[in-house]
Amino acid sequence: MTKTPTTEPRQSWTFSREVNAEIRRAAATGIYDIRGGGAKRRVPHFDDLLFLGASISRYPLEGYREKCDTAVTLGTRFAKKPIELKIPITIAGMSFGSLSGPAKEALGRGASMAGTSTTTGDGGMTEEERGHSEKLVYQYLPSRYGMNLTDLRRADAIEVVVGQGAKPGGGGMLLGQKITERVAGMRDLPVGIDQRSACRHPDWTGPDDLEIKILELREITGWEKPIYVKIGGARPYYDTALAVKSGADVVVLDGMQGGTAATQDVFIEHVGQPTLACIRPAVQALQDLGLHREVQLVVSGGIRTGADVAKALALGADAVSIGTAALIALGDNDPKWEAEYNALGTTAGAYDDWHEGRDPAGITTQDPDLMKRLDPEAAGRRLRNYLNVMTLECQTIARACGKSHVHNLEPEDLCALTMEAAAMARVPLAGTDWWPGKGQF
Repeated sequence: MTKTPTTEPRQSWTFSREVNAEIRRAAATGIYDIRGGGAKRRVPHFDDLLFLGASISRYPLEGYREKCDTAVTLGTRFAKKPIELKIPITIAGMSFGSLSGPAKEALGRGASMAGTSTTTGDGGMTEEERGHSEKLVYQYLPSRYGMNLTDLRRADAIEVVVGQGAKPGGGGMLLGQKITERVAGMRDLPVGIDQRSACRHPDWTGPDDLEIKILELREITGWEKPIYVKIGGARPYYDTALAVKSGADVVVLDGMQGGTAATQDVFIEHVGQPTLACIRPAVQALQDLGLHREVQLVVSGGIRTGADVAKALALGADAVSIGTAALIALGDNDPKWEAEYNALGTTAGAYDDWHEGRDPAGITTQDPDLMKRLDPEAAGRRLRNYLNVMTLECQTIARACGKSHVHNLEPEDLCALTMEAAAMARVPLAGTDWWPGKGQF
């Protein structure tokens, strides 16, 4: 007689279904997995922090009747024409090639309506983006794709990309099915051939060379444009300090929850540090150099809500940058395309095959028929609405903490729900005045 089991069979945590499926895929194909998006693993994040708010010991501001400013100026250190933004939320660099032309136009429209900037990404400047972006940051990447002096001068700021949060130490990819004639022409590549971006700049190998490069860019642009340096969340204290010593006006710090168009899955999940762990060391570097707030810090990687924005600012950032969230606001991963996502073997909330160029939403594709599905004007309005909501949420929290400017938020306004978050953010564990490592910094 067969005995009936009294409990469900136990799955291995180490060799889960997902791990086993990847082993079988690797064994069958002999190649590593490539995907887009950001890390899917759970790591300490802004949700692990709470604001304390005001009562008697802190006096709150009254609703919408007392002003709470959100303006931020980036590039005040050396640039003759710093960028003045109405809100402390910018749009991160996402390339034309990875994104469709209508998507780049929509990003420019939405950012301009909200009073902020957008960024070109790897692949050069498109006329749709420049034409609809009131303030446009030009990314200067190791690949040099699309780079030319005219576009450098047409930009409002230049961002020298050293690293990216999803793949610090690695380069990006753009598969052949997305290399159309237009994309190939802008990147000076053959049509339909896979493209891999370099992981480091070809003409410099360290901070001394970076200083020379920044000076070259300043001379090219008449010292008008702010020069940003973007770093991945690897060694934020030293990388921030070296970027500043090299002459950066702005440091852009991208944590591991930041997305990417395409790279190895093993990079996305296993290289870099959580955004939460990166902010305080970067701020400490700026403070040790006596340049906190004079050199602005922009934080990106997993920013989703006004609460995330407020927490990043409270930890010492001057602004944040969003990428994946902006694409979702445009309409990416929308459940209305669920049947087509299913046909691709995935679901709307999990779609990360951006590199394959078959996005039903018409955003991460170069397919002419799919691109027609995205109305850049309507998508731009959606992004404007989302940015406005994030800003209002951030203001609401700042007022509740008694602040008349969102930049007045500070670590003292926060507490942590977990030991890990307390240690990373260097704010007290809730109900205590202690965090792991207190007194060592």
